[in-house]
Amino acid sequence: MNLSLIGKNAIICGSTQGIGLAIARELASAGANCILLARNEAALNNVLSELDVTQGQQHEYLVADFSNPEALKSIITTYMQNHTVHILVNNSGGPAAGPIIDATEEAFLNTFNQHLICNHILTKAVVPSMKKAGYGRIVNIISTSVKIPLKNLGVSNTIRGAVGSWAKTMANELGAFNITVNNVLPGATRTGRLSTLIANTAQKNQTSVESVEQHMLEEVPMKRFAEPSEIAAVAVFLVSPAASYVNGVSIPVDGGRTGSI
Repeated sequence: MNLSLIGKNAIICGSTQGIGLAIARELASAGANCILLARNEAALNNVLSELDVTQGQQHEYLVADFSNPEALKSIITTYMQNHTVHILVNNSGGPAAGPIIDATEEAFLNTFNQHLICNHILTKAVVPSMKKAGYGRIVNIISTSVKIPLKNLGVSNTIRGAVGSWAKTMANELGAFNITVNNVLPGATRTGRLSTLIANTAQKNQTSVESVEQHMLEEVPMKRFAEPSEIAAVAVFLVSPAASYVNGVSIPVDGGRTGSI
């Protein structure tokens, strides 16, 4: 099985923490040249210094804030004038929790821009070089809510579903160029976002963090949360040569929690 990414250039969004950071580490270990993309330059520098370079990899970063799609478009357009990208990992933090009936119109618009619009901007920018190279892998880190909506995540459920449909449509259009588009759907994963969601739920329900966490674990057949590296492993497989005929799918990585086939 060919999992080597030597000579491949990969943009990884949200790569200074959580799942994005884990994916950057695994891609570098597989030999890829990583282009980190996030808004915190100091954090980007820290991650850059820790990535594997034992196979001759050359890593770099781009500073961009997904709350400003036009600025992102300018940055990626300029970068792509002189670079080839083989792999794009779209990954961005989710919106605040809450019932959908309480969501503001602004929350929907902001989240739509941060996720779908920014994914689209990056994809449009990198696809020409993927076509020229004859190799392209686009992986979107979304959520299991693409399969079944999650409680108290109204805005997230809505926008994640839109990203899933966008990705499937893109997969249908780009497959003929040896460019695949797939989605990884993480379940509850030990990241800062999970800790925040648990803490907020505990506060709202006037209960303990431990109680909320235990309730969540009871819904997972494997009775534990995922580690970011376990999500990263699936993403790295999908961008590798070994996954050349996997296209247009959404894969839950959730310990079996999602209640559908």
